[in-house]
Amino acid sequence: MAIKQRGKGGKLSLYKRVPARYEAVEPRKFVWVALHTDSMTQATRKADAVWSEMIEAWEAKLAGDTADAEQRFKAARDLAAARGFRFLPVNKVAQVPLDELRDRMAAVPLRSDEPDMIEAAAVLGGAREPSLTVSRALDAYWQLAREKTLGKSPDQLRRWRNPRIKAVTNFIAVVGDKAVSEISTEDMLDFRSWWLDRIEAGNVGPGSANKDLIHLGEVLKTVNRMKRLGLALPLDGLSFKEGEAGQRPPFSPDWIRDKLVAKGALDGLNSEARAILLAMVNTGARPSEIANLTADRIRLESKVPHISIEGEDRQLKSAYARRVIPLCGVSQEAMRMHPDGFPRYRDKPGLSATVNKYLRENGLAETPLHTMYSLRHSFEDRMIAAGVDDRIRRDLFGHRLDRERYGKGATLEHLQEIVQALAF
Repeated sequence: MAIKQRGKGGKLSLYKRVPARYEAVEPRKFVWVALHTDSMTQATRKADAVWSEMIEAWEAKLAGDTADAEQRFKAARDLAAARGFRFLPVNKVAQVPLDELRDRMAAVPLRSDEPDMIEAAAVLGGAREPSLTVSRALDAYWQLAREKTLGKSPDQLRRWRNPRIKAVTNFIAVVGDKAVSEISTEDMLDFRSWWLDRIEAGNVGPGSANKDLIHLGEVLKTVNRMKRLGLALPLDGLSFKEGEAGQRPPFSPDWIRDKLVAKGALDGLNSEARAILLAMVNTGARPSEIANLTADRIRLESKVPHISIEGEDRQLKSAYARRVIPLCGVSQEAMRMHPDGFPRYRDKPGLSATVNKYLRENGLAETPLHTMYSLRHSFEDRMIAAGVDDRIRRDLFGHRLDRERYGKGATLEHLQEIVQALAF
């Protein structure tokens, strides 16, 4: 490191070779850095700090020379700071006092008579902040809500963080890692519908769903408020009331026949979602039970084609959920299209949101309250109308019988006769 007088006037500068690491962002072999003093003592004292600032600026430029949007934006902010400016977006730069604007423009070095674009993006606000996605909002939330963690032990902190991570993870799995500004009412209704399906299936209670909605809302509202985004987030009116589960109406037989199973009605759905929906029509099985069937449980070549709901790879709702259901009509046709099951939806969320959105957008929901799960209610109503014995209905649905079970129940052949009589 050398301190030398450069030009007239007696002012001293730092003269130093550029480290090889920064050749990609600094074309000069040696640099002169003004120390703004003619005192060798002061210049010597300032030299280390000035050189450290140069290193920081080069590091920021290296980080900015990347395809990663977040890293590039952070690098622009760091480089602006290294040049003595607060990073501002370009529309704000245009509003600064004229003297500051001149200083910012003068700070952009020229390379072969062309401005250094990385430097320009930093000090003139050309770097664009990447979209604030839901996952990035959660990352920001930990810092923005840090006052809530004061005094918590490590275990308390873990138990505080985990439900919020779970809520955001669930939302992303159902809706996707969307920009917070793009979250729509439809997205929130899809997420709510996914929870309602789980409530109706008996996997969770309304309280669990409400906690997820509360934690997700807390994260999004905190980030919206603290970052001053000014967004109108569609978070109201989503919570569940005790006893709400099970109130969803069934599809009427006429609607199923004339709308849902009509030729071409479901052509816009992907093949797996369409088949699962049709499989529900004449089985009454839960969407998750059908989606998680494996090839060995889809028994199309049996004397009585059927599916077997078992619990080897996933927990069943209860011991009564283990059962066999004959395949008839459109449900058998649908399963023949997917004899190996449904890998797209096996042990994954998203099925209900996809189907329910399609039903709404294509006029296939009989009322706003109808969803794909309404087919399960329809199947039971059709059995009741046909005078099917309560024991058989409960066996087909996987429900508990309110008395002791005697014998093995109806044979598969008998079940096939019953289902075939009411099948579409």
